[in-house]
Amino acid sequence: MTEISHADKLYYPADGLTKGDVVEYYRAVAGVMVPHLRGRPLTLRRFPDGIEGQGWFQKHPGEHFPDSVRVERVPRRGGGTDEYVVCDDAATLEYLAGQGTLEFHVWLSTVDAPERPDRLVLDLDPPAGTPVAELRAVARRIRDHCERAGLTPFVQATGGRGFHVLAPLDAKSGTEVVLELSRALAGRVAADDPDRLTTAQRKDKRGDRIFLDANRNGYAQTFVAPYSLRARPGAAAATPLDWRELGKAEPDGWSLAKEKQRLARKEDPWRDLGAHAASAEAALRKLR
Repeated sequence: MTEISHADKLYYPADGLTKGDVVEYYRAVAGVMVPHLRGRPLTLRRFPDGIEGQGWFQKHPGEHFPDSVRVERVPRRGGGTDEYVVCDDAATLEYLAGQGTLEFHVWLSTVDAPERPDRLVLDLDPPAGTPVAELRAVARRIRDHCERAGLTPFVQATGGRGFHVLAPLDAKSGTEVVLELSRALAGRVAADDPDRLTTAQRKDKRGDRIFLDANRNGYAQTFVAPYSLRARPGAAAATPLDWRELGKAEPDGWSLAKEKQRLARKEDPWRDLGAHAASAEAALRKLR
C-alpha cells in the first residue's frame, strides 16, 4: 500500500469526498473489479483536480508510467498500433486512481485477441425524465431477446442514467459478427415498441425515445467497467446486479460508500461470466 499524495484534495466537492476517499475505494473493490479489467485495453477518464476541474479521456499513455504498469500495443484499424494501459492487479488500480483516474472504461476484447470480443453490451441511453421503471422494463426485454438467441444476459447499473445488458461470448467470432449481432438484438427490441425505443444513431432522429446503443461493440469501443466510479456528483459506481435486484435498482443507486457496504455482504453477481460464454455466430443464426 503506497502513501497517497494530496490525499485531502476534494474530488467530489458536493459530497465532501477527497482523493484519499477515491483511492481507498479502489483499494476496497480491487478484488472484484480487477478480474473485469485484467488483460483488457483501458480508456482512463482522469480528473486530477476533481470533477469540477479539467478532465479528459486518456486512451494512450502519453506520459511515463512506472515499469510496474502494463502497457501493450494493440493493432489500429487502418494500420499501425496504439499503446494502451492494462490493469492486471490491485497495485496498478491503486496507482491509476492515485493519478486522478475516476472512471475506467474497458474494451470488450482482450489485448491478446482484440478482434474477437468476449463480451457483447447493449447500452440503454434514455432522454431526460425517463421513468426508471420504463428503463427496467426495457432491460428485461433485452434479456428475453438475448435468451431466445441462446445468450446468457447480465445487467449493470451504469452509475449514470441507464443500464447495460451484457452477454459473455466465447471469443471465437470477429468484431463485425458481434457488432451485427448486437445491432440485430437492438433492432428486435426496438421493433417491440417503436414509439418509445430507437436505434437511430443521430440524436435529432431519436425524439424522446430511449436509444438502444449497440455501437459499443465496434472495434476499440468501450463500456464503463464494473465497479468504476462516475465523474459526477454523488460518486455513484457502475454496479453489476442480479436480475432479481433490478426491480428496485436505480441507475445511479450505489454511491462510493454504499458500494463498499454492498460488497461487504454480497458476492460479485458477474463473478462467473466466463462459465456462460456463448457463440455469437450461433446466436446470429437463431435471430435470422
